[in-house]
Amino acid sequence: MPNRPARPAHRATVTRVEQLTPHMIRVVVGGEGLRAITAGEYTDHYVKVLFPRPGVTYPEPFDQGVIRETMPAEEWPVVRTYTVRKWIPSVPEMWLDFVVHGDEGIAGPWAAQAKPGDQVLFMGPGGAYAPSSEAAWHLLAGDESALPAIGAALEGMPAGATVRAFIEVSGPDEEQKLETVADAEIVWLHRGSARPGSLLVPAVRDCEFPEGKVHAFVHGEASLVKELRAYLRKDCAIPLEQLSISGYWRLGLNEDGWQSSKREWNQQVEKEQGV
Repeated sequence: MPNRPARPAHRATVTRVEQLTPHMIRVVVGGEGLRAITAGEYTDHYVKVLFPRPGVTYPEPFDQGVIRETMPAEEWPVVRTYTVRKWIPSVPEMWLDFVVHGDEGIAGPWAAQAKPGDQVLFMGPGGAYAPSSEAAWHLLAGDESALPAIGAALEGMPAGATVRAFIEVSGPDEEQKLETVADAEIVWLHRGSARPGSLLVPAVRDCEFPEGKVHAFVHGEASLVKELRAYLRKDCAIPLEQLSISGYWRLGLNEDGWQSSKREWNQQVEKEQGV
């Protein structure tokens, strides 16, 4: 087996935990390990949080490349991707917001039980999007999985920028107060028990777009993103370079299943839509 590239993990410590809404928990981490990372260029920065398997001892220093080279797959840490809601390098401090649905999944239950002093291992951050100062206006659209990035984007907007933001959540108690110096129209959509995207897609389609060049950020469940991609690319003729658009998750799949099929899904979408 060829040597895998070194993928050393960063280590941080939980400093506080906040219940933002019934289904959203913020875990704030700090510590000297954060001084080794660079962030702030993008508003969609993300990290790969590593959850060690119970009862498994990992070699130190903790390196994902070494682990995958020397240990069986069933002992590899579980990896989950989360957007950095806020990065404060002067502390240093990083905010990670987790969607929690009871005991479902791995990351959500961990966040629900997290407490100051807990250790967090992660890789990254990565990222690719930040609001363009050259755009005439900005479109932000997503479900609750995209809410941390949308919140960060709103905070990163130029003063007075024209913004149309559409955020779909399960109900009014899942809304959050979002700060921005932009001229932002924020529309909260409450889908209840309906399928993700059932309100978001028609809301974007029915929006009367302002004049001028748009810079758009559209993320969330894969099927809703597919529908909006077709609308924005084909009906609105928005060039791909003006769009940050991708599925964060797919209904019926955990992250392992989605990440393993995401490339094929994206290729199929591009083939079907022809743009």
